Amino acid sequence: MKLPPFDYACPDTVEEVLDLLGEHGDEAKLIAGGQSLVPLLAMRLARPALLVDLGGVAGLDGIDDRGPFVAFGAMTRERTAERSKLVAERVPVLAEALPFIGHVSIRNRGTIGGSIAHADAAAELPAVALVTGAEMVVRSRRGERVVPADAFFVSHYTTDLADDECLVSVRVPVTAAGAGWALHEIAPRHGDFALVGVAAMVDLGGDGDGTIDEARICLFGVADRPVRAEAAEAALVGARPTLDDVAAAAAEAVRDLQPGSDMHGSAAYRRHLAEVAVRRALTTAVRRAAGAAPRPEGPA
Repeated sequence: MKLPPFDYACPDTVEEVLDLLGEHGDEAKLIAGGQSLVPLLAMRLARPALLVDLGGVAGLDGIDDRGPFVAFGAMTRERTAERSKLVAERVPVLAEALPFIGHVSIRNRGTIGGSIAHADAAAELPAVALVTGAEMVVRSRRGERVVPADAFFVSHYTTDLADDECLVSVRVPVTAAGAGWALHEIAPRHGDFALVGVAAMVDLGGDGDGTIDEARICLFGVADRPVRAEAAEAALVGARPTLDDVAAAAAEAVRDLQPGSDMHGSAAYRRHLAEVAVRRALTTAVRRAAGAAPRPEGPA
């Protein structure tokens, strides 16, 4: 299928990108890896007057250890992050999520910033951003601002980005030494978008009594954006987690969930899958926090 007609710009600097966005506003569309936008163009679901290619923009990629967080340039390829020792050591829940994204050929082109700015509700990286408390650095000709993940994702394919703004980097907090993590998703087959998915983090703290100091649970593929299960998180704090505690938290996490129905499954089926996924993700996160070595959750 042929793409619709559009003008094309290939700027060299972020400043040129911002000038183009400032001039053309919502008539312009940024293209990073193109793994999501090109199919939308082919299906006529997006018809920008101007396509602004970020591929040649200097300084928009790279992974940097900034102490309390790891900074990802928006054009950092997913495969680069997947193979990064720094990411595996400092942000392991992100390292666990990356192999679930499509296939290697997709991740070779797809970018960290592109996936987050695209804001697909069934995608892994927005959920990781939310569960880790990541921050998005965005720029326009009006200046720079930092948007926390819980304010960045608005709805299906909709973010807090204004028409003249460009996402330039993503700051992901480093996982605490005493924390466990897990990402679990259920999909028809590897490479498909998840029917339901869960990213979880559990911190047992440093006092050695085995109780949970903090829990974070983020579900994706079940609403119009990734969602935190805050009531379930609060119920876990102070618990010395048993299987019953985890099961109760999983039930609480999906109690008010209202996923949609489609050809892949009914709302009731998705709610059941979500409860199973929360239970599995929490169990893995708790075991990792306690120093156990559970079977890896990622695909082979």
